[in-house]
Amino acid sequence: MSQPRRGVFTTLALAAVTLTAACGPRPLELPEPRPLIISSGARLSGDADQLKKVYEWVNAEIETIDLDPSFWVTASPTSTDVYPWETVEISENQDTVSVQYRRSSPDLLQVYQIYAHLQLMAARGDIAEYLPAAEGLEGFALESVIMSWISDAWLLGRASFDFAPYPKMDELIYAKDAEMLDGLILVLRGYEFPEARDAWLAERPNGEEQVKTWYRQTFGKDLDLGM
Repeated sequence: MSQPRRGVFTTLALAAVTLTAACGPRPLELPEPRPLIISSGARLSGDADQLKKVYEWVNAEIETIDLDPSFWVTASPTSTDVYPWETVEISENQDTVSVQYRRSSPDLLQVYQIYAHLQLMAARGDIAEYLPAAEGLEGFALESVIMSWISDAWLLGRASFDFAPYPKMDELIYAKDAEMLDGLILVLRGYEFPEARDAWLAERPNGEEQVKTWYRQTFGKDLDLGM
């Protein structure tokens, strides 16, 4: 398994720290977010103010992952396509968490490490320290908040730092933009959150079909449920 390495988010954060030390406090400036367009023609635009907040959070996460000696986040490349949640493994004593990412998509590394770190902190009961919006949450409500921020982290990379497209993560940012993120997670991972899925379907009897229809219209193909 590979050690955490610095990527574009951390490199820019260190540059900002160097400028601050040399010249005094300066406002954090990000590259202007560019509109995204995928092969189906679906477009998405990021909000600059929200992405600035996400950038600050992402760099705080990466600094914690790199420097906090109380835990270890490891990431290893794989030849298969994986969502961030599919390969997370937490050690029995909760001091190490591992995750895999697609070898041909290195831009995934830090985003997947952040997801793994948040899962470890949730298991340890410390999630609110790193993601205040998750305080007091558990089960699907907690996962929904985590995935919302992970989606924003990927959108930041795609819109502001020219991260290469990766279909499984692009699904998430388009789903959040369409207010379909919870539905997509429950369709893909309903077996993990059966009570939440049942409650969602009770409120939206056609919810699963709506998600599949949205997915087909957005990406020009059927949602792969791995069956």
